[in-house]
Amino acid sequence: MRLPEVLRRRAVVWPLAIAALIFVASSRSQVAGVDISMSDKVVHFCVYGLLATLVCRVGRGWRGAVLGLVVASVYGASDEWHQSTVPGRAAELADWVADTLGAATAVVLYTGWGAYRKLLETPLRWRRARPAAGNAV
Repeated sequence: MRLPEVLRRRAVVWPLAIAALIFVASSRSQVAGVDISMSDKVVHFCVYGLLATLVCRVGRGWRGAVLGLVVASVYGASDEWHQSTVPGRAAELADWVADTLGAATAVVLYTGWGAYRKLLETPLRWRRARPAAGNAV
């Protein structure tokens, strides 16, 4: 098995892990969080943006971006349906809209902005340490 193929297979683990975490959180009657107006939508936007980015990484180019957007949006809709079956939870159209907007924003940024993609794809161990302000040479 070639190295890129191994890395692509390994890349599939992360979106599956995030999807599983979303499912577990959605299965709870109450989810812990701060009581700030609209904070729930921000969390939906960010989590589904992460999910879409991770799916996008498995594909290539705009085809991967479309796959990431569709998978995250459909999973968001299925998650809202799942929440409607959990006692104490309810499905909200606004949550699904936040899911889809987060996914769309994330894949456009990841696919269209090279500097952002490079920042996300560069392993932390390869980033050059910057000298502290007092230690400049």
